[in-house]
Amino acid sequence: MSSDTGHLGHTLDVQAIRACFPALKSGTARFDAPGGTQTPQQVIDAITEALTRPLANRGVLTEGGRNAEVIVAGARRALADLLGSEADSVVFGRSATQLVYDLARTLAKDWGPGDEVVVSRLDHDSNIRPWVQAAEAVGATVRWADFDPATGELGAEHIAAVLSGRTRLVAVTAASNLIGTCPDIPALAALVHGAGALFHVDAVHYASHAEVDLAALGADTLVCSPYKFLGPHLGVLTGRRELLLSLRPDKLLPSSDAVPERFELGTLPYELLAGATAAVDFLAGLVPGAGGRRDGLSRTFTALASHEDRLRGRIEDGLATLDGVTVHSRAARRTPTTLFTVAGRKPADVSRHLAERGVDAPAGSFYALEASRRLGLGEEGGVRVGLAPYTSDDDVDRLLNALDVPRR
Repeated sequence: MSSDTGHLGHTLDVQAIRACFPALKSGTARFDAPGGTQTPQQVIDAITEALTRPLANRGVLTEGGRNAEVIVAGARRALADLLGSEADSVVFGRSATQLVYDLARTLAKDWGPGDEVVVSRLDHDSNIRPWVQAAEAVGATVRWADFDPATGELGAEHIAAVLSGRTRLVAVTAASNLIGTCPDIPALAALVHGAGALFHVDAVHYASHAEVDLAALGADTLVCSPYKFLGPHLGVLTGRRELLLSLRPDKLLPSSDAVPERFELGTLPYELLAGATAAVDFLAGLVPGAGGRRDGLSRTFTALASHEDRLRGRIEDGLATLDGVTVHSRAARRTPTTLFTVAGRKPADVSRHLAERGVDAPAGSFYALEASRRLGLGEEGGVRVGLAPYTSDDDVDRLLNALDVPRR
């Protein structure tokens, strides 16, 4: 199948997309996208161009300095378009984990005994442990929001149960990297703000599959990782500009005190920022006829949702016919991320069996350790099947055919 059609006639040409990814020439059917997608040639070329042209620390006097300035400004604009944010509120870092740790330590300067921080058991540990450790360091209390393991849902009632007048911050994922659950983030934001607290959203998994709008989500701060949506390895943080202006992170004395620079430690990875811009542009151009980058992204994510939902349905329908297979991704609204286990077999053994047959579907808890435990899967977790724009019907056929599980 060469294409998939989204709402309003938006079309995704999957074969044309696949032709842009050199790594797909290996022939492996890749379902490891939640851990990091493959890279299109356009992104590789942008990184190469940045490194082959004159490059120096940002400035205006030399060609290398000017090239660096152009790359940084362009990357801020591109990520602002992706996240529905402002370019001067886009912060770059080594990873989303690093950025959340930095943010947590900065916010915790104003916390103390009697204050409370809420984290969710649905989340990746990078949106749990930094907040837990920052709270513990200043004597603040950590409260845990559970999710329903039977449905995979994290609802408003779960957050409301742990909110109080002492809550300073609530941290929740926009999409579970383990089971795909997408909580109603705007509804949770309204609850959190009603309690007078800040709301931090982990959009690392979400931004790969859905259009992000910082204001519409109601997030005060938000993080994502370009390598999850076809780009290079780095992290991005954005947030309400007035909040960012009010924060005083630890920084070197000579480094800029401007926002967003005050949050960026050391020299930025210019070549990776060029690659991140190229990744956003690649996504924005997947559906013809866009009126601009933000519109292009909207069209792409509409078409991508149709493509990925259809393939996810094929996978889950196929798994439902296999004896002893349990699918743990059950939320009504979720990303195309399916976690399953096979009775009597370790997830790692199932993953190894698939890998030997040219199908990459890794196993584990994927740093969502609290969620895996809550599901009763412990540290072993399950086998995770995740989709990307380049996933094809042939990939799905190969996955289902490679599972040596008897039919019901």
